[in-house]
Amino acid sequence: MDTHEHKRVWVAVDAMGGDHAPAEVVTGAVQAARNEGVEIILVGPEERLRMELATYDEANLSLHIHHTEQFIADGELPAAALRKKPRASVAVAARLVQEGRAEAAVSMGHTGASMIAAHWILGGIEGIDRPVGGGIPFALAPQTVVLDLGANVDCNPYQFVQFAVLGAAYARCLLGLDNPTVALLSIGSEEGKGNRQSQEAYQLLKKSGLNFIGNVEGWDLLSGRANVIVCDGFVGNILLKFGEGLSVALARWLRERLASLLPSTGIQRLTDELQEMMEIEKRIGGGPLLGVKGVMVVGHGRSRSLGVEKAIGQAKLAVEGQLIETIEEELAKIRK
Repeated sequence: MDTHEHKRVWVAVDAMGGDHAPAEVVTGAVQAARNEGVEIILVGPEERLRMELATYDEANLSLHIHHTEQFIADGELPAAALRKKPRASVAVAARLVQEGRAEAAVSMGHTGASMIAAHWILGGIEGIDRPVGGGIPFALAPQTVVLDLGANVDCNPYQFVQFAVLGAAYARCLLGLDNPTVALLSIGSEEGKGNRQSQEAYQLLKKSGLNFIGNVEGWDLLSGRANVIVCDGFVGNILLKFGEGLSVALARWLRERLASLLPSTGIQRLTDELQEMMEIEKRIGGGPLLGVKGVMVVGHGRSRSLGVEKAIGQAKLAVEGQLIETIEEELAKIRK
């Protein structure tokens, strides 16, 4: 199948990835085929996927199945599992992109397995050491990208520049920002603040040619002051999970405080909106792995069908916005 003959974006979906696979993944893929105008390739055991699809009217849906019996199960070490199962559904989805049979891949499965599969099969972009996970963690700052959010916990100063380049490309392609501002997350706004790692990264970012505005602090994450905020994955993952935990705690607190003031339906709606605002999988589904030579979107493992649909939508945006080409353009700028 030659994707260039089709106007629609072709997306390979790891149907066996995620806590609620394949049922919720198939449902989300069906919704995406209807609402996003994409061609979906479901990757997994054909007989099992046919059973899931039997409840839907496929007559006008662009759905295809690519059979494989192998998939990564919970608790498996991703690198060892991928060596043992070269036709695991996440690897096959990545391979379809590498072969040009799909333009993007989506998985709600193990993040580590997705990263390894993407890196082994798609390869890395020259100038980027390792794949990076990043995105918009908080709806209160819808034009602020934070990365890394957990993929790289030990980083050298130059990797912060790589994160900035990838974040700027993300902001240009998926947020439509022409000249995104870039900042370094630190413990103070002054140039000399932070540990040795961040101080050295500051100097590199200042010379990078990016629209670097200096350090920002924790309270700037929600202020919209910067479009791209860089930190290592250790800090980024703590921030992400703190935000998710905070939304749950605030929702519980509001339910208790408002019980005597609002009808129960109003309280539920308010707290649902609060959690949706804070939880990334309910808003955008997932984000692209940045730094590999192909579009691979990874979502939250616990996502339901809505998260899957939105992750597929993110894959479509990344393809249409020419994310890989934009990353290469940004890298060329800093090399100069």
